[in-house]
Amino acid sequence: MRIVTWTIRIVVFLLLAAFAAKNVEPVSLRFYFDLALTAPLIVILLGFFAGGALFGVLALVGTLLRQRREISALKRQGSEAQATVPPPPPF
Repeated sequence: MRIVTWTIRIVVFLLLAAFAAKNVEPVSLRFYFDLALTAPLIVILLGFFAGGALFGVLALVGTLLRQRREISALKRQGSEAQATVPPPPPF
């Protein structure tokens, strides 16, 4: 299974490296107020991909923190419920 996983990783890496090698032409990204950024296309694409991934992770942080609070509250309720349950009668 490890061989299959590493084979897939190597193939994906080689495809991305070939994509990067074919997209090295400089492009100009224009902003407002006559500001412009000139960089290779692959740098701009990877930058926007990384920015999108970062925004996606940040969007999930609130949900993750809320779920952790909820889990800790439920654990506290469970431990309190176990403490109040009387032991079973002896046989």
